[in-house]
Amino acid sequence: MTTRSGRDDAGRFLAEGAQAVREALRHGQVHEVFVTEAATERHRDLVEQAPAVTFVNQRAAELLSETVTPQGIVAVCDLVTVPLATALAGRPRLVAVLAGIADPGNAGTVLRVADAAGADAVVFAGDAVDVHNGKCVRASTGSLFHLPVARERDVAAALAACSRAGLRVVAAHGHAEHDLRTATGLGEPTAWLFGNEAHGLPADVLALADDVVRVPLFGKAESLNLATAAAVCLYASALRNRP
Repeated sequence: MTTRSGRDDAGRFLAEGAQAVREALRHGQVHEVFVTEAATERHRDLVEQAPAVTFVNQRAAELLSETVTPQGIVAVCDLVTVPLATALAGRPRLVAVLAGIADPGNAGTVLRVADAAGADAVVFAGDAVDVHNGKCVRASTGSLFHLPVARERDVAAALAACSRAGLRVVAAHGHAEHDLRTATGLGEPTAWLFGNEAHGLPADVLALADDVVRVPLFGKAESLNLATAAAVCLYASALRNRP
């Protein structure tokens, strides 16, 4: 379960650390918790909530961990992804689509931001990183258990599904003609489209969007990183829909 193929075959993944385990127990489907003696003392409440517990030594905890300093508590959880149609069911008003995002830390941070902004779903599209990657799980700080997450290999199919769900697709692009100050329609149901950290969105994908906008830069910074730009864009929509 420490590789993508292993996770897909097992239908399960590892959520490491107290915060991830806590949210998994509250909102996910946990099968078992591995915990060291030291971590048991620190997180007895989580151990008591676990459906099954296996006590392990520090060496075993290190083998389960993908971090330099493991916290000593890991939950075995069902995969969180749902079909795209399920993620977009109902009347979603705010969705984040990550097309080809490659860095798991960025992906997890965008998940956390989308959760904080009240998004209805997050879609991993194209050749995107696995949402169950250990670094992505940790960066999401439990948010991947809070909202529907879908995976769709075909970016065009993902965007078409968003349109059918009544969402206006708005692409974030650093070289767009218009920026957030002049963008219109952000109070409407919106699917924000974000591209790869290094290459952005290709022209054929940009052509599928209903609008293309950029985050204005007022200082001397060359650009914003993906997660920061996503936070600005998602909140630009969220603030128009909140009292």
